[in-house]
Amino acid sequence: MASESFVQPAIPRFDGHYDHWSMLMENFLRSKEYWTVVVSGVAEPAKDAVLTDVQKAELEAVKLKDLKAKNYLFQAIDRSILETILCKETAKHIWDSMKKKYQGTARARRQQLQALHFDGENEDGRQQLVENEQQPVPATTEEEERPQRARRRPAWMTDYEFKGGIVGKSQEVVLVFRSCPSF
Repeated sequence: MASESFVQPAIPRFDGHYDHWSMLMENFLRSKEYWTVVVSGVAEPAKDAVLTDVQKAELEAVKLKDLKAKNYLFQAIDRSILETILCKETAKHIWDSMKKKYQGTARARRQQLQALHFDGENEDGRQQLVENEQQPVPATTEEEERPQRARRRPAWMTDYEFKGGIVGKSQEVVLVFRSCPSF
């Protein structure tokens, strides 16, 4: 019988890109059958509770899974980041701390939205977002003005505005924009 050899999958290292890392790490922990303990944590019984031998064995098995999951998380996360995590008691605590600290914050999402603009409509008739192209501004002399970068506005917005003035139904649009958080 030929010996079967396989390569162990590498533990995904956290490189600052939380969304990508969390997807890889979740898949890794699922493949090791430790994901349930990361999601649900270890349920400690009450101090005065009397456990049967079966319940004690199940609790020990869950604690062992938690230790193994924590081990993988410790290997995946750099020491300098681990030092910032206050509660490292369970894999769930570590995972939740990383999620809270590194998952896209509202400010980061706003910055991403600012980097996008509407580019008309696609083939389906829906508006689509595209990244702004950053074009270098040519050097100017003192006498000439720098040209302003023009942004294409969505069709619904241009129907309501002209040269900075507001007409007709645009009052509704202004109210909607005022209710949005400022960037």
